[in-house]
Order: sequence, then structure tokens, then C-alpha cells
Amino acid sequence: MSTEPSASTPSTPPAGAEKKMLAGLLGILLGWTGAHKFVLGYQKEGVIQLVVSLVTCGLFGIVGLIEGIIYLTKSDQEFVNTYITNKKGWF
Repeated sequence: MSTEPSASTPSTPPAGAEKKMLAGLLGILLGWTGAHKFVLGYQKEGVIQLVVSLVTCGLFGIVGLIEGIIYLTKSDQEFVNTYITNKKGWF
């Protein structure tokens, strides 16, 4: 009898992966506000994004759109390693 997990056993996502979907969607929909930064715990970056977006009449919101797409295209493990563990604030 084998003690290895079967292929049908679902793997549990790494801690922090639950923020990926919310941060990605907020980045795409409300990126100019920096909301996705606040969800990830990056208060300084979130305030910077909001202020610069207000000064540029929302043009800086394209950064949020791009970041939201990047978040959603990463694997759960890659997302956690990059944005939760290593705290990469931009892109």
C-alpha cells in the first residue's frame, strides 16, 4: 500500500493565494485608485498610485490595469512568492 497522495487529491493553494483574484480584479477595474495595492498590504504604493492618478486625471490607471493582468496570469505559487513573500511593490 502506497502512502503517496493520489492524483485526484486536490492540492491546497499556498497561503496568500486567496488575494490573487481580488487584487487582479481590483487592478483591472479600479487600478487608478490603488485598491489592489491596499489588498496586498502595500499602503505606501497604494497612496502613490492614487495621488499620481488624481494628478494625471487617471492616466496612471493603466499601471493598475497592467498589474491586474500580471497578477491573474501568474500561478498561485508564483504570485505568493513574488507579492506576498518577497513584497515586490511594482510590477
